[in-house]
Amino acid sequence: MLPLPPVTKIFMLACTAVFCVQLLFGRWVEGLLALWPIASGNFMPWQVLSYAFLHGDFGHLFFNMLGLWMFGSELERLWGQKRFIHFLLAGALAAAAVQLAFTYLIGARTPTVGASGALFALLLGFGMLFPNRIIMPLFPPIPMKAKIFVAVFGALELVFGFIGGGGVAHFAHLGGMLGGFLMIRYWRGQTPFSRRR
Repeated sequence: MLPLPPVTKIFMLACTAVFCVQLLFGRWVEGLLALWPIASGNFMPWQVLSYAFLHGDFGHLFFNMLGLWMFGSELERLWGQKRFIHFLLAGALAAAAVQLAFTYLIGARTPTVGASGALFALLLGFGMLFPNRIIMPLFPPIPMKAKIFVAVFGALELVFGFIGGGGVAHFAHLGGMLGGFLMIRYWRGQTPFSRRR
């Protein structure tokens, strides 16, 4: 196994450290750092980034860190640290924006936590850059091409988003994918961005 690249390692360690702090001071940390809906009265500007370091439980943390290791490590080695950080930020910020818009429209008052928005950006980026790479998801354990895996996950998130329930921020996941897609389009100088040198 190749060693973890630095940004991926730091992000994983930071999420794990913040989760440990959550175990000790859960309500206080979540009240300050989780992404609260605008109408809740608890929203603060820094939450559009800080929410990505919090997680709901150990399973949430474990699967997000597993995905970050699986997809983020290779993308960071390909892009380098600076571009990888920009991509993570694009995913997290786009996920926050979509989630804030969605919670405003439905009048929700519960907060959002987790690195899933950034992770779904990485998933989409991996599928765009390595579309024919065969991967083996945990559920279902069926080998498939990365582009198929991304399409299936995106479609499921859209369906579950409209069905609702389960306490999962499905539209935040889709927002992360949108942020990753737009960032890659920006780097390539493709529509809706003007072509760069």
